[in-house]
Amino acid sequence: MSILVVGASHRSAPVEILEQLAVDADGAAKLRTAVLDTAHVNEAAVLGTCNRIEVYADVDRFHGSIDDLTALLVQRTDLSADALTASLYVHYDEAAVAHLFSVAAGLDSMVVGESQILGQVRAALRSGQDDASVGTTLNALFQQGLRVGKRAHAETGIDRAGQSLVSVALADAVEVVGPLEGLRVLIVGAGSIAALAAASARRAGVGEIVVLSRTLHRAQALARCVDAVAGDLATLATDIAATDLVVSCTGATGAIITDDVMAHAMRLRVSGMPLAVVDLALPRDVDPAVSALSDVSVIGLDTLAASIHNGAALEDVAAVRAIVAEEVTAFVAARDAARVAPTLVALRTMATDVVAAELERLWSRRDDLTPEQRAEIVRTVRRVADKLLHEPSVRIKQLAGRSPESSYADALAELFALDPAAVKAVTRPGETS
Repeated sequence: MSILVVGASHRSAPVEILEQLAVDADGAAKLRTAVLDTAHVNEAAVLGTCNRIEVYADVDRFHGSIDDLTALLVQRTDLSADALTASLYVHYDEAAVAHLFSVAAGLDSMVVGESQILGQVRAALRSGQDDASVGTTLNALFQQGLRVGKRAHAETGIDRAGQSLVSVALADAVEVVGPLEGLRVLIVGAGSIAALAAASARRAGVGEIVVLSRTLHRAQALARCVDAVAGDLATLATDIAATDLVVSCTGATGAIITDDVMAHAMRLRVSGMPLAVVDLALPRDVDPAVSALSDVSVIGLDTLAASIHNGAALEDVAAVRAIVAEEVTAFVAARDAARVAPTLVALRTMATDVVAAELERLWSRRDDLTPEQRAEIVRTVRRVADKLLHEPSVRIKQLAGRSPESSYADALAELFALDPAAVKAVTRPGETS
C-alpha cells in the first residue's frame, strides 16, 4: 500500500477557493467516510486548518485514487474539475511522507515555524482514530509526523520568528488602531483560534474583552479563562459599535459579519476612531463588502499572506529541512522493512521447523548421546541455520524499498517454497507482504 495526499493550501489556492473547500469537524468526518467508500482506499485522514485542506489516504492504486479524491473535493465547490485541479497539489508515497513532516514542522505554514499546526495534525489523527478511518499506515505516518514537529521545535530555533497567525494579525491591527493597551476587543467565536486570539490580546494589555458565540456556554467558558465578558450573537452590532478591534473566527458556513450588520454598527459608533476587523475564519466570517465601508479595515487571510515577513533564520529553516529529510528516510526504511517482515518470519519459522525435525530424527538413531552432547549439537545446528539465513535477511531489508515493492519478498518466498498461509498469518491487518 502507498500514501497519497491531495489538497490545497494558501500556497496553491486563493481564499475564495479555500473557503469553499473548508470543513468543520462534521464535514471532515463525512469527507473521510466518502474517501473510504472509494474503490482503492484503505485508510483516510483529513487535515483542515484556517488555510489548508488535505486528504491523506492509504491506497492500492495511484491514478484511480487521484481521480476519486479530486472528484470528492470538486463536489464541495461550484468549480469544474479542471478549474479546481489547478489549485490542488498531489504528493505520493515518499513525497507524501515528506509533505506531512514539513507541515508538522511548520515549514509549510503561512508563518514559518508556527507551532499551532501540531495541535491540528494531532486533532486530525485523533478524529481518524475515533471513527476507525485511520489504521496502521496513517497512524504510523501521523505519529511520526508529530514527533518530527516536536523535534524541529526542540532542536532548532524555527519558532523564534514563527509567531502564530494570530500574532501577525494583531500586529497588522496595531497599524490601524494603534497600540492595543487599554483598547476594547471583541472576539467572535469560542474555538481554539478564538482562545488564542483572546489570550494574545490579554497579554498585549488590552482593556475589556468581549467574547460572543452562537453557543453561550462556550463563550462563557472562554471568557472565564481570559477575564472577559461573554454573550451571544444577538448583540453583535452593538458590541462592534463599542469596540476598537474585532477578531472573528467562528467556523460558520456563511458570513457572520455582513455589510448590513457592520453598517448598522458604524451608525451606532460614537468614537469616530477607525475600526480594525481581523477575519481568521475559513470560510470567511466577514462579508467582502464590509471592506468598502469607511473607517473599517478588514484584515483577512488573503491580506495576511501578503503582509507577513518571515524572520525565521535561513539556518533554522535549513536545519528543519535536514531533520525532515532524515525522518523521511527513517520512516520509509522502517515501512519497507515491515513489508517484508512476514516473509522473513515465515522463512525463519520454516528453518526452525526443519532443524527441529532433523534433530528429532538424529535423537531417534543416537540414544547414546549425553545431554551435554545433545546441547552442543543443537547449538551448532542452530548457528548454521542462523548464519545461512542472516545474509538473505539483511539483503531483503536493504532491497525492500526498491520497485516493484514486493518482488524481492515474493522471490524469497518462491525460492524457499514458503507456505502463503504462513506468510499471511504474520501479516498485520492492512499490510501485505
